[in-house]
Amino acid sequence: MDRFQLMSVFVAVAEEGGFAAGARRLRMSPPAVTRAVASLEQRLKAKLLTRTTRFVRTTEIGQRYLDNARRILAEADEADEAATGVNAAPRGHLTVTAPVLFGRMFIMPIIVEYLNRYPDTAVSAALLDRIVNLLDEGLDVGIRIGELPDSNMQATAVGSVRLVACASTEYLQRHGVPRRPEELLQHSIITSSAGSASISWRFGGRVLRIEPRLTVTTNDGAIDAALRGFGITRVLSYQVSPHVMAGDLKIILEEHEPAPRPIHIVHREGRHACAKIRAFVDLVAERLRAERALS
Repeated sequence: MDRFQLMSVFVAVAEEGGFAAGARRLRMSPPAVTRAVASLEQRLKAKLLTRTTRFVRTTEIGQRYLDNARRILAEADEADEAATGVNAAPRGHLTVTAPVLFGRMFIMPIIVEYLNRYPDTAVSAALLDRIVNLLDEGLDVGIRIGELPDSNMQATAVGSVRLVACASTEYLQRHGVPRRPEELLQHSIITSSAGSASISWRFGGRVLRIEPRLTVTTNDGAIDAALRGFGITRVLSYQVSPHVMAGDLKIILEEHEPAPRPIHIVHREGRHACAKIRAFVDLVAERLRAERALS
């Protein structure tokens, strides 16, 4: 393999956290990937990866090399694109991140559409309920819900969501509909620790300290408990939109909700925004802006 091929193999193994996973991403055999990394380390006379039976991690030298290799490969992609023209079909590997439930509901169908539309592309999707630094973790595109900090990323606004309190119609019929936030203290509360361990709910300028009867680690777990009539939960509006439209859940205390949270697509800007990224961002923006649950 030439130097660029060896770099590409190393980047895939480092980003995927293992030789087998890197091999699947590159559609190579695991032994070939192992030999390529060993050849690169021998060429550099440096240990780039720490290997155990459970994981593969970059060494300090390996992390520096990984950062540089990502930059060099991105610039090589840009050079290829400049030579073939800006209208060339997207190709290459794309890495994407989004919140877990949002990704499952909205982003995965778009990824499948993107892959079917552009057969020379491949995608790795990291669905995570935490803020991911795209540059530090080698990701190309991220979907962010909430206000964005200042950064050197390009951001495209595609919609907004609300933080809503809701319960099943059955529960509200049995226990009554709260009209003021403080009335929640008399109800059975379900909370999710996904993304936050807070047990305080903010309504406008007021913070209400709640005492949940049920705490789960995922938002869909909290929603499931609410659907079963156990109590009131608080999640983002898109997460319960299908159930609200079906009449299984009812949103309450709408006049006390905090301001909507914006949704952005973020990606590396400038010369690093090559055809595969531009095409994906354009497709995601078009599809998300058409979603009623996000407007």
